[in-house]
Amino acid sequence: MALNPTVSEEALDPVLDTGARFPPADADSVDAAVRAARDAFPAWAAVDPAGRGAVLRRFADALERHAPELAALNQTDTHRPRDEAAASVDAAVGALRQYAELGPVHRGRSQRVGWDALDVVVPRPRGVVVALTPWNDPVPVACGLLGAALVTGNTALHKPSERAQRTGALLGALAEDCLPEGVLRTLFGDGEVGTALAGHGGVDVVAHVGGTATGRSIAAAVARTGAKALLENGGNDAMVVDADVDPGWAARQAALGAFANAGQVRVSVERVYVHEAIAEAFTAALVEEARRWVAEPGEGERLLPPLVDDRHRALVHGQVQAAIASGATALTGAALPEGRLPWYPATVLTGCDPTMVVLTEETFGPVVPVLPVPDFETGLRAADDRHGLAATVLTGSMANAQRAWRELPVGTVKVNAVSGGSAHPGRAGGEGFGCGPELLDEMTATKVVHLRAPGA
Repeated sequence: MALNPTVSEEALDPVLDTGARFPPADADSVDAAVRAARDAFPAWAAVDPAGRGAVLRRFADALERHAPELAALNQTDTHRPRDEAAASVDAAVGALRQYAELGPVHRGRSQRVGWDALDVVVPRPRGVVVALTPWNDPVPVACGLLGAALVTGNTALHKPSERAQRTGALLGALAEDCLPEGVLRTLFGDGEVGTALAGHGGVDVVAHVGGTATGRSIAAAVARTGAKALLENGGNDAMVVDADVDPGWAARQAALGAFANAGQVRVSVERVYVHEAIAEAFTAALVEEARRWVAEPGEGERLLPPLVDDRHRALVHGQVQAAIASGATALTGAALPEGRLPWYPATVLTGCDPTMVVLTEETFGPVVPVLPVPDFETGLRAADDRHGLAATVLTGSMANAQRAWRELPVGTVKVNAVSGGSAHPGRAGGEGFGCGPELLDEMTATKVVHLRAPGA
């Protein structure tokens, strides 16, 4: 199988054209893309792991060269701040290079089953992988899933979010120009195209990062086709603040977790349970922090970017207004600002009832409800939710930290740091592992070879 040595700059011209359009794939296009990926699979799987890793490194190099363009397109598509978009491209480059190294050392194991016999357990690529990726962090999420899929010998189809099509198109052009024909193809469209891909009988893995409702429909689709599902779905992440931490430091952690990228992060802090002994001081400090997150920051302030679009802002504002109508109090924010872009102010809510939608569902905006609790144990119990993606615990007690990571039924527990860790899906948050060496296991199936001497 011939491998492309470099990315041709001419291949990027149609994508970088400001008038570029990306028509949605129809049923015939989806079917043709799946067939092409199936046809390319045997030859790509036969490339040795080191060769596939070399292709990923070329892809990473191309991504690094075009990081400014990718960051600019990400900002245009989703309003993500340019420096954050650039940092996310750097993370994507790192992910590709990581999988380029991990792929060749992804190995099986052996078991001796008798004096003259041996069982060898080896990983094999599953076949055609569909990656359905979100708009809020489109480059690193796609590169993680595609890098792991490709380096293990799978072929792939990528559908970026319809809210990040130009970003996805440039990423696809860079990747496809490094790879043999048919090994990776980018398709465009909304949920209908994703549904067609997820339910196609020629697909072996469907990897999805996005909303819980979509994840459930994918799970139902693959139950019919027999494909494997890798799902990292919505979160409703809690923060539990113990009595023995500095309220000001805790408030800064909460603000960073709730307001970074305007709260449009799967592991954003969606709700805070704070020990009543420091609740007043914490809430006052959090309000001051919220006032520092603004659209045009000056000295000592932080950038709060716009939300992705007006439709999403209406959903965020609707949750806030429903909470206020049911008795909650907005200490800051909660109003629609004037202007062309869909900004939403950093909002702190108190007096919330646990049954309010702003507490039971993912808001995905710069909104943080604060609920005082009488003790740490009550906070842990309240932090439970049906999504189970991640949670943060701020405590000076090693005993409470140990208890938290053992008892919280979530995929990732962060202790005394609101950022860090990998978002491992849990409960309704999805299934499968979404990063690291474990993702290589998810992208491969196990084959057992029984070896015995002839005539034994």
